[in-house]
Amino acid sequence: MAQNLSRRYFFFGGLLAGAVPTGRYGAVPSLKALGYKSPNEKLNVASIGAGGRPGLVLRQCETQNIVALADVDWDRGAQGFSNWSKAEKYKDYRVMLDKSGKDIDAVVVGTPDHMHATCALACMQAGKHVYVEKPLTRTAWEARFLREAAAKYEVATQMGNQGYSHDATRVACEIMWSGEIGDVTEVHAWMNPAVWPQGMPTVAAPSAIPDTLDWDLWLGGAADRPFTAGDDNYRQFARARTERLRGAPVPPRPAAAGAQDSSGQGDRPPRPSGGGFDASRFGFYLPFNWRGFHDFGSGLIGDWGIHILGPANWGLRLGPESLVSVECVHKDSSPPFTFPDELTLRYDFAARRNMPPVSVYWHNTRGDAYVPEGMTAEQARKINGQGPQVGPARAGRRGGGFRPPSGSGYNCIFAGSKGYLGTSGRGEGVGLLPGSRWADYELPTPYLTRSPGASTGSNTTAHVNDWIRAAKGGAPACSNFDRAAPFTEWLVLGAAAVHYDGKLLWDHENGEFTNNKDANRWVKPQFRKGWELSL
Repeated sequence: MAQNLSRRYFFFGGLLAGAVPTGRYGAVPSLKALGYKSPNEKLNVASIGAGGRPGLVLRQCETQNIVALADVDWDRGAQGFSNWSKAEKYKDYRVMLDKSGKDIDAVVVGTPDHMHATCALACMQAGKHVYVEKPLTRTAWEARFLREAAAKYEVATQMGNQGYSHDATRVACEIMWSGEIGDVTEVHAWMNPAVWPQGMPTVAAPSAIPDTLDWDLWLGGAADRPFTAGDDNYRQFARARTERLRGAPVPPRPAAAGAQDSSGQGDRPPRPSGGGFDASRFGFYLPFNWRGFHDFGSGLIGDWGIHILGPANWGLRLGPESLVSVECVHKDSSPPFTFPDELTLRYDFAARRNMPPVSVYWHNTRGDAYVPEGMTAEQARKINGQGPQVGPARAGRRGGGFRPPSGSGYNCIFAGSKGYLGTSGRGEGVGLLPGSRWADYELPTPYLTRSPGASTGSNTTAHVNDWIRAAKGGAPACSNFDRAAPFTEWLVLGAAAVHYDGKLLWDHENGEFTNNKDANRWVKPQFRKGWELSL
């Protein structure tokens, strides 16, 4: 029987995607005065990062004008420079903003995570709209800072968690708000251990910096250190780790040309044609490996947690203001400068309006981390061809961008007082558990505005279109910094908890942990001299 949204829904008016605010950007009376373009005009788009993930995002911006590109490694950026040969080319984003700023309306920021806040702030201060790849920032302090910056500089913003633009994420919220599964008190989300090498016991010996790479600029605000591409000990370690995690030997493969990835965004690294991931193709810090280092990334927490927990953040109205504590309740090791391969984090949230307290678990582990008691993974799984189809049907890994590892078919499960709901991928899939319950289910009346272009089947296209529309004076994007920053803030506090045993108690008003002062060094970074941030 069809379910309508219960009165609990009306507590969530502020969550409606596409709602137009009464002030600042998007407010119709002030559009012309603020210099916004007609929807029929094209934006002049630049990018900090020309290869890897930012290059893919730029593909979705080709309805606009691509006018400038900056990449600290011109080998990695070569493909982007070739694709948009008429765009001005730079190594230093600051020089790009200075010399080409008058021709730029909006900027895609696709650097490693430790430079997101720095680059985004410079763009906003120059009056540019910004699309910043996920996670918005490496640390909680930076996330809160960017929210304040966006409010001050009044530009259109978007974080690149493209699952927020998928219909299924919105449907998951509407199902929860309808009361179908009752009060949610526990959420479990998970992802397989990282494919990039991490857990190294020592730093590899320094090696020559490639001519194409500006290593000092790549480091940016991070502490200075010698460049290394890795040594034989590192490659042996990385290979052994890959074989252990994959459960089978990986054929040797020579290093690929142009493997030094400066901007390295993307949800999966390149894979050899033989099938398994060959870690020997990767240097020590880059490309891509930087995600596993505490100084540069937030591991799988930021890489995939920001995607997978999107429906939970939105539907359960989670935020740092209601976060009570975060704790690493399990880890398989304590590497000196990277994240462990396996871990479990627990975030405890207080009651939010008419919602009860909830515990949210994030697991780095193989297979299903959670299946409801008394239910097998097969029973939990959807019945093929039965039940509502939400959004475009996905054609496997390449067509949909993600396939849950195995088992239930979900990688996030909500436990409610009246039942269970599951989501998959970045939020592209949704269903009730067991599968037999979904087979007979009728969706609630849709209330959330659907993202522009969501029907195309490409999350990234819809997500970028959402931002472009906002930059031209339309409704705020669905993951603008008013939403993305609080989400990032509470989520990346898990990266701090990995360093300690026991609960870390969070004081939202002061933005710090109250029971472990040492842990606060992972809340706000120490910037290298000359790279400090201020509004």
